[in-house]
Amino acid sequence: MSGAVDTSAAKLIEGPAVEPRPSAVRRFFNAWLVRRVLKAVLTVFLVTTGTFFLVRLLPGNPVDTYIQTQIAQTGISYEAAAAQAKNLFSLDPNEPLIVQYVHYMVNMLHGDFGNSLLSPGTSVASVVKTYLPWTLFSVGVATVFSFIIGIAAGMIMAYRRESWIDHLLTSIGSLLHAIPNYILAILIVVFLGVKLQLFDLTQARGSYTPGVTPSFSLSFLNDIFYHAFLPILAYALTTVGSWALVMKSSTVETLGEDYVTVARARGLSDSRIRTGYVGRNAVLPLFSQLAVSLGFVVGGSIFVERIFGYQGIGFSLYNAVNGRDYAVLQGIFLVVTISVVLANLLADVLYSRLDPRIRVQGKGKG
Repeated sequence: MSGAVDTSAAKLIEGPAVEPRPSAVRRFFNAWLVRRVLKAVLTVFLVTTGTFFLVRLLPGNPVDTYIQTQIAQTGISYEAAAAQAKNLFSLDPNEPLIVQYVHYMVNMLHGDFGNSLLSPGTSVASVVKTYLPWTLFSVGVATVFSFIIGIAAGMIMAYRRESWIDHLLTSIGSLLHAIPNYILAILIVVFLGVKLQLFDLTQARGSYTPGVTPSFSLSFLNDIFYHAFLPILAYALTTVGSWALVMKSSTVETLGEDYVTVARARGLSDSRIRTGYVGRNAVLPLFSQLAVSLGFVVGGSIFVERIFGYQGIGFSLYNAVNGRDYAVLQGIFLVVTISVVLANLLADVLYSRLDPRIRVQGKGKG
């Protein structure tokens, strides 16, 4: 009896059992940001692997394309064209795919993305370095302008609900949102360039005027804006509608929140409520979408740049598809994948900083 009492007393003295703390490694891998970084790395690996095999499912290959082109242009025999292709290309299309894949992944891990098959001696990294900045410039400028205009238009529609300006802007926004950017690019070429002749489409081709030396000067800035104006116009017009509609919906929802009613009851001015309470909270969902939209900069430029003759990464991607340039295709798709994944990661981080509840929910699910 006394032994039982002693045992119970000992348990009371010891107190409740304490669960062991998770190890440092487990805490590291359970961290909210680390989990998302690992998911991003896995996504890049899977998409890179899928891209490697998908581009090889395209009919034809760089060697066959080169042979057929040489026969059509020069009239040489198939044997002579095949001999030129063997000396020119380092690619052997008859090599097993798994061997090609292992070579590609090993080289990529060493920072070697290969050379362009259509331009021997030109590395894929130099192709991306040459053409990507122009796409980032044109789509980046268009995104910033459409984002700012869309936010302003969305707030106007929300504050003027059911008025004529609300119906007008909503109709315009819906129409612009429904038109693909390449369709609008064709309409711009036909009406502004051919019918009205407001732009000289021949001189506007390229990323800047041939013979002009790139420099940090006002004249060069004017020149690149002249060449990028039509792509910027197409990008901005086809995205401003979606920003405006989303901002309108978010603003209308925010106007019904209790803290807005309390702010009005406190006698705060309309401008203070509009900027400090409504606008700041209504724009939160758009910031995450803005980061994601920037990630699709490269992939959405292929048709627009081809139509306007703007020599960005989309223009290079179009030529690589036609020429079955596997190395350039893989390099550009890798850039697209990394940009989209990083944009999503940035959106998660940005939104978690703006709304800490996201991190709390993420920890609860981990």
